[in-house]
Amino acid sequence: MAKNQHNNLWALVHAERAALADDLASLSSEQWQHETLCGQWNVEQVVAHLTAAASIGQWRWIRSMAGARFRPDMHNLRRLNEHKGTTPSQTLENFRRVVSSTVAPTSDIPAYLGEVVVHAQDIRQPLGLSTEPTVEALTPVAEFFASRNFAVPSKNNVAGLRLKAIDGPFIYGDGPLVTGPTLNLVMAMAGRAAYLDDLRGPGVELLGTRLEP
Repeated sequence: MAKNQHNNLWALVHAERAALADDLASLSSEQWQHETLCGQWNVEQVVAHLTAAASIGQWRWIRSMAGARFRPDMHNLRRLNEHKGTTPSQTLENFRRVVSSTVAPTSDIPAYLGEVVVHAQDIRQPLGLSTEPTVEALTPVAEFFASRNFAVPSKNNVAGLRLKAIDGPFIYGDGPLVTGPTLNLVMAMAGRAAYLDDLRGPGVELLGTRLEP
């Protein structure tokens, strides 16, 4: 990856973390415990997970996974508990400290940008918060998700479909069309069925069946 592209992607990661931190600053105690789109995790747990993800390099990640017997769910739970504060304010402060971090287990920066934008919406959508990631940040995530299964089976979710954003340059694949905002395409690829409603085209029904629990 060219140095300029590398630096630009990290700048986008930092901007999206900062935007989420600003949203979190206004949450009530009850909202911190609200459910999210991320399985059984509440808002505070998702934030602690993002802090953990920005705090672990390659070798520590390998040791942590080995200690969890290569069970990602166990690894993630242990690490989020490590970075969860005794209060939501402390959890937020822990997150603020890693806003400008460039620590990651691998060099797949679009994947870590995707982690931030997806988990931010996992929090915002159930709370009715209006902030959204920029199309500039979403486009490299969409391209990565469509081409690779990383932490989520995003490539499998859209296999055999043609994706086209209506608000940006993202176009990918061949087959029945799925079109809509880049954010909705990204969230659908990440398995969030709540974002299907604003997608259109003959491929939406098939995509929806792949996102069913």
